[in-house]
Amino acid sequence: MRFVSTRGASPALPFGAALGAGLAPDGGLYVPERLPRLDARDVEAIPDGRLADTLAAVLRPLLGNDPLAARLDALCAEAASFEVPLVPLRGSGDHLLELFHGPTAAFKDLAARFLAASLSSLRAPDAPVQTVLVATSGDTGAAVGAAFHGREGFRVLILYPDGKVSPAQAHSLGAFGGNVRALRVAGSFDDCQRLAKQALGDAALRAEVPLLTANSISLGRLLPQMGYYAMHALRFQRRHGRPLGFIVPSGNLGNAVAALIARAMGLPIGEVVLATNANPTLSAFFDGAPYRGRDAIPTLANAMDVGAPSNVERLFWLAGGDEAAARGLIRVQRIDDARIRATVAAAEARHGIAPCPHTACGLAVLEDLRAAGDTRDWAVAATAHASKFLDVVGPLLSSTPAVPAAFAALLAKPAHADAMAVDGAALAEVLRADWATP
Repeated sequence: MRFVSTRGASPALPFGAALGAGLAPDGGLYVPERLPRLDARDVEAIPDGRLADTLAAVLRPLLGNDPLAARLDALCAEAASFEVPLVPLRGSGDHLLELFHGPTAAFKDLAARFLAASLSSLRAPDAPVQTVLVATSGDTGAAVGAAFHGREGFRVLILYPDGKVSPAQAHSLGAFGGNVRALRVAGSFDDCQRLAKQALGDAALRAEVPLLTANSISLGRLLPQMGYYAMHALRFQRRHGRPLGFIVPSGNLGNAVAALIARAMGLPIGEVVLATNANPTLSAFFDGAPYRGRDAIPTLANAMDVGAPSNVERLFWLAGGDEAAARGLIRVQRIDDARIRATVAAAEARHGIAPCPHTACGLAVLEDLRAAGDTRDWAVAATAHASKFLDVVGPLLSSTPAVPAAFAALLAKPAHADAMAVDGAALAEVLRADWATP
């Protein structure tokens, strides 16, 4: 299996090489040259057991004979070392897919750990230190920092929008030390993403500083997210004889596109509905307007404050480049801040849970589906733990949610992040500098 750019002007690469490249030279995102299709016998053979086993089963057809294929079981076991349970929502027949049980209490942990394990496995002992450059709207940076912290031969530079992430997120981004450094950028997430893409696309800079990416533009961040959708869709289908649909809170579209890729490969996933915050880029497109990126606006669900989602390119690829067909792959519903507050406040009494603001977007979409008479089976992806957003959810709840132990340990460390303007030259200077490695 080889991987090609969504923009069609870069050479095809095997999986490991595409993983290391991150962004294609033409600025596009890597996708499979062809999407393998699992027949009924292949799907039936996928084990109903650990997440690591399901993850390996769905990734194996995509790796083909890549050198990483021989190590795939071990890589998946390292990445998926924590539970990802499907929990019934009290007072309804619906479900919550809890994706926040990893070390940084967010869904990004699984894929970040797979990427780190894979790149570490591919690295030659005498290779130069590689810099993992990651833009974050709040959760990605911490997950990547945790996954690469202390790994020999790697350092991580995190770019995040100053003042536009929660206090807990900001602290976690600057708390690693060692080979992980954070920059608080005087701009939006989209500015951070543009800076990262500019650096990754600068051939002269990359000749001086070996660069990798760990944003969802990376295959290693995108594809492992198929695992939890595949596992629970299969388990639900086998036990109930019906498909399970997923409501996915998303800003940059990677998590939702992973579900769509798994479904296109033949997994019994029902409809996928995207829950966005008040940023209108995706909802406007799915309402029929031509696609265009916009400046992001700040919302309570800050990790989804994205105005130009990168994975739109992969969505269009799945649809054969046809915008109308892309609108048929997924539905989008936009949830504003007032609705987020109301949903968080109601969820405690209604379901006995404390959702984060992003999960609240998904719960609000579920409420609207039920109000419209939808009787199908649904699971809402709970993308982060509420304790990461106490500034938002705390005043709306009767009690403060306990911070998971691993994330609490991170918050207990001192933290520091350096200020930086939205300036590509300033970023290049930081990248060229010699700062701590393990």
